Amino acid sequence: MSLRIIFMGTPEFSVPTLAALAGAGHQIVAVYTQPPRPGGRRGLDLQKSPVHQAAELLGIPILTPVNFKDEADRQTFREFDADVAVVVAYGLLLPEAILTGTRLGCYNGHASLLPRWRGAAPIQRAIMAGDHETGMMVMKMDKGLDTGPVALTKAVQIGETMTSGELHDKLMQVGATLMKEAIGKLEADDLPLTEQAEEGVVYAAKISKAETRIDFAKTAREVHDHIRGLSPFPGAWFELEIAGKPERVKVLNSERVAAEGSAGTVLDDILTIACGEGAVRPTRLQRAGGKALGLADFLRGTPVAAGTRVG
Repeated sequence: MSLRIIFMGTPEFSVPTLAALAGAGHQIVAVYTQPPRPGGRRGLDLQKSPVHQAAELLGIPILTPVNFKDEADRQTFREFDADVAVVVAYGLLLPEAILTGTRLGCYNGHASLLPRWRGAAPIQRAIMAGDHETGMMVMKMDKGLDTGPVALTKAVQIGETMTSGELHDKLMQVGATLMKEAIGKLEADDLPLTEQAEEGVVYAAKISKAETRIDFAKTAREVHDHIRGLSPFPGAWFELEIAGKPERVKVLNSERVAAEGSAGTVLDDILTIACGEGAVRPTRLQRAGGKALGLADFLRGTPVAAGTRVG
């Protein structure tokens, strides 16, 4: 007998899990997602979340409460009489009334190997920290921030040049498969839970705008990890004087180079930039309002002389 599931998610990352559960024959009785947000070129169009759009195609009832402070929203949730809620990047902290509002509780798909990288930005933080491994976990949610007991884990290796965008795409598929397995085991009453370790807790705070600027005083390794951790969004950047005016240039990919010099100084005509230790060379860049370009194409339109200071 299939489970009655409430699915809660918002971005593209959540969509494969919704599709996997629907494809497994479970009854998705409702989808909760963030309300449509202003978008488009002028911000005048209301844009539905990727999960909202996917649920429409599947013909599933959709709810978009701003939060669950209103008792009417909590009552609506309970009235679905669901067996379990599946939560993947929903974007709201759930109150206890929702955590206990289904027969079997709420299960979350989280993109890290907990307790490392609890919080909002585990994918970016893992790469920015130079981690070589991360993963997906399915855990039963409690009142804390990603503190609940773990049901299933799947580790994923982080390559030396892997960006957060590439890791995101890999983990969202791994997560869908893992959650499908977890819900199957839950249905069979065969999903043991293990409490998280008390040691090794690290928080993955939301990325702030101030963090996105590249600090070339750091080591080349740190700069390279910073760049790939923020690629493609929000994008790490440095300031470069172009036609006499400072302009932000995003760096979407880079490589480390065995060279030394004063931090923030361009060392040659192929944009090797000295760091506090070693150097990096951007390999894919984007000027404000422009498209992303490989290094050769970027330099063809925006030559940068050796000795130029960036930062």
